[in-house]
Amino acid sequence: MPSDEQLAVGLLGRTAYGRAATTLRALPFLAHARHIVADGRVLLRMPRSWGYHRVCAGSVVAYGADNLTSARPGESLWTVQVVGRCEAHEPSAAELERFGPTPDRVDGEPFEPAYLRVDPQFGTVHFTDGSAGPL
Repeated sequence: MPSDEQLAVGLLGRTAYGRAATTLRALPFLAHARHIVADGRVLLRMPRSWGYHRVCAGSVVAYGADNLTSARPGESLWTVQVVGRCEAHEPSAAELERFGPTPDRVDGEPFEPAYLRVDPQFGTVHFTDGSAGPL
């Protein structure tokens, strides 16, 4: 049976977007990101112009996603979170292809990506049974 960390990473592989949580000057901070899963690690892409990659890189972050708005009728709802050290990452050509196309602009600025890697140390997974409806 897979560990919660392995299950969480596997479920992250079913989604494309999530949020990284860390602290900025001792205050909670969330950053939206595109992600892929590669070799048990979570790779993130976010706009360089936001500067959020500088807050996350070198820190421990929690990264979470869910299927709360994409589950089909009768499908279990789930939410996952992995926690681990986050570092800058230089994606391979295959990883870039898996990330897919980038937006042309974000907040009116040309999009320039920043890439990060989260090495999960532990994970949490929460499910509904699929019959109870939304949480």
